[in-house]
Amino acid sequence: MRLTVKVTSRGQMTIPKQVRDKLGLRPGGTIIFVEKNGIFYIEKLVQKSPFDKWAGRLKTLKGKKSDVITVELRGT
Repeated sequence: MRLTVKVTSRGQMTIPKQVRDKLGLRPGGTIIFVEKNGIFYIEKLVQKSPFDKWAGRLKTLKGKKSDVITVELRGT
């Protein structure tokens, strides 16, 4: 696929719909321009969730009832 895009006097351009759809870009999304050997590539910036760092931290509590966990945490 080869697409042509015009750049405005303000340096703006419209990303073609086929590219937006293929990358899954939505309004407010961010793209990155990456240069490799003089060729620029466009990549979608995938934001990590702030909750990713907590994934898997509560595996030891799996299957326990919330009241039991609360009693254990309070030490009562």
